[in-house]
Amino acid sequence: MNFELVLRSLIAEFDRLQIRCAAIGGFALGVLGAPRQTMDLDFLVHRDDLTKLDGALTGLGYRRIVRTENVSQYRHDNEVWGSVDFIHAFRKISLAMLQRAKSYPAFGGAQSVKAVEPEDVIGLKVQAMSNDPARKSQELSDIERLAARYGAKLDWDRVQEFYDLFGLGEEAKKLKDRFGHAQ
Repeated sequence: MNFELVLRSLIAEFDRLQIRCAAIGGFALGVLGAPRQTMDLDFLVHRDDLTKLDGALTGLGYRRIVRTENVSQYRHDNEVWGSVDFIHAFRKISLAMLQRAKSYPAFGGAQSVKAVEPEDVIGLKVQAMSNDPARKSQELSDIERLAARYGAKLDWDRVQEFYDLFGLGEEAKKLKDRFGHAQ
């Protein structure tokens, strides 16, 4: 996947159509300063914008392969364009994530990318490992990279709320003990 080409094209369409979305997942880790290798792009998108989103992506040659209440997945036949996954924001907590999202520089400042805040990436990672225990080691690694990068700057109360939501409150306390100090 040519991330720079795809992001430039997607962001232009998102802006043109006023699609409310923000990067999450591996690419968001990179713009937040905790990079890791990723194979696709993941976004949080406002559920009310799904029809516009579908039109934008099909216009770029993507085809939707999955759409449930919670997620949409798109793939392109040309590997340069790769795949793009979307989590639908419609619950109070995910709508708040979208509301808090900020723009960050990417590709050496050549592009600006809207991404959810580090605490919200952590919350989504906690959800992912709760939903699929096989992903736990990767998700924990991502969480620890963000916690190490942001330390005391994180809103640890928000992080705790995410962990509590999935019955993992003690793990959040241990994470804060390790990384919640001033750097």
